[in-house]
Amino acid sequence: MLDPALRDQLRTHFTKITRPVVLAMALDDSAAASELEEMLTDVAELSDLIELDDRDDERRPSFAVIRVGTDVAVHFAGVPSGHEFSSLVLAILQVGGHPPNIPEDVARQIEQLEGEHTFETFVSLSCQNCPEVVQALNVMSVLNPRIRHVAIDGARFPDEAERRGVRAVPTVFLDGEEFEQGRTTLEAILSRLDAGVAQRVTDAIAARAPFDVLVIGGGPAGAAAAIYAARKGIRTGLVAERFGGQVLDTVGIENFVSVPYTEGPELVSRLEQHVRDYEVDLITGPRAEAMWTEESGTIAVGLGNGATLHARTVVLATGARWRAVNVPGEHEYRNKGVTYCPHCDGPLFRQKRVAVIGGGNSGVEAAIDLAGLAEHVTLLEYDDRLRADGVLQRKIASLTNVTVRCGAATTEIVGDGRDVNGLTYRDRATGEDHALDVEGVFVQIGLLPNTEWLDGAVRTTDFGEIVVDAAGRTSVPGVFAAGDCTTVPFKQIVTAMGTGSTAALSAFDHLIRSTAPGGDDTPPTRDLAGAAPVPTG
Repeated sequence: MLDPALRDQLRTHFTKITRPVVLAMALDDSAAASELEEMLTDVAELSDLIELDDRDDERRPSFAVIRVGTDVAVHFAGVPSGHEFSSLVLAILQVGGHPPNIPEDVARQIEQLEGEHTFETFVSLSCQNCPEVVQALNVMSVLNPRIRHVAIDGARFPDEAERRGVRAVPTVFLDGEEFEQGRTTLEAILSRLDAGVAQRVTDAIAARAPFDVLVIGGGPAGAAAAIYAARKGIRTGLVAERFGGQVLDTVGIENFVSVPYTEGPELVSRLEQHVRDYEVDLITGPRAEAMWTEESGTIAVGLGNGATLHARTVVLATGARWRAVNVPGEHEYRNKGVTYCPHCDGPLFRQKRVAVIGGGNSGVEAAIDLAGLAEHVTLLEYDDRLRADGVLQRKIASLTNVTVRCGAATTEIVGDGRDVNGLTYRDRATGEDHALDVEGVFVQIGLLPNTEWLDGAVRTTDFGEIVVDAAGRTSVPGVFAAGDCTTVPFKQIVTAMGTGSTAALSAFDHLIRSTAPGGDDTPPTRDLAGAAPVPTG
């Protein structure tokens, strides 16, 4: 089942195992069980410290990775292929004695958690966000035997997912009650289990000395800005609610120059490692909520956890998020049938009727993908024609279980109080109202810049984009911006990296000018229409 190259790679990884491990399986007569048995048999052959055994479990097929002679274990229900294969490999390594790659203080906090807890995480194998959550909870169960975690493939156990109201992944249950939906971090989970953790983190952040360059945002633009700043040997910090930003939700990337194909999570992993190769103070978890210039000229950034960071220059690289339809029911049923990621949540709607809102490339691609899973897909486009590329339009026209409705203005998403069960739209040509019986609504109508928190601190357009010139300068001296949150016209990964690099170099130029004897930190021309000559050095 494992190809030779992967087997060789895993054999090398498994040399790090120091404690004997048992892969204990609970199987049935399904094809999935045969697939799981074959996978685990192949894995066990790669190390003398891995053995196979049987176990009893109400979920079949399932298995546990157990440290022999201890209560340390990690549990999986289903076949951990796709994005979850890495979770399996890490679980074997960590149960086998290889220490998790987390800060020592975080490890101690996990070990000191009191009480017994059972976590259950519903995932889909096509979800890019799920592995981080699964791996965080697996680490907790390895370091603290009083914590139990099982990752459940919702598509493999659809009846249980349906019974427990799972409409989006990852969905985490703690001791039988819903605990979290969507991507989260190990630190965020810890802070919810131990309130003291959150306060200690806040105090540690607030104690940071002022930065020369503080980057706000952890996507491609923010990562590039941090790397370029740190390479100048100046004190650099990066704060982001989650590292990776929108790229984490991207499946296939085929236009990143010099890399024919990669996937969002893989690219983010490489970006983070590159950032960590330099002396960048990486702060993840808290969200920036305010920015102002202090009397001393230092720029202050207030975070959602109450801490304040200070810097001589700031690079804003907060990216963008999926745009909402803003109709009644959308917020109420988010993650209860309303979703923004067809790749992650699509498998939960197998053989169900769903709607896709949006007729651009992302909307049409979503409808095409969902057509292979859902009973029927209705695509609603506000305009009187689809805006997707011709090849996508020809493909969707060939699908027998997809209906396209142009000139359709979505008016409400309805449900039974627990889950979505319908949608209404108005025909813009006739004014007639129509109702659809659907169990899922996938919103694909573009992106919205993450700039509301700035609240007038810098000049923005009517669409919320930060106005920048060719050097990434904003309307505030010492504040620069890059990537999808700005007026840069093309929202692409490669352009985000380029503008992030430019913004960092401009910040460095600003620092030089402001500290030189008799220096002037004002560049030759500050033309926010984009015509300013870029200083050279």
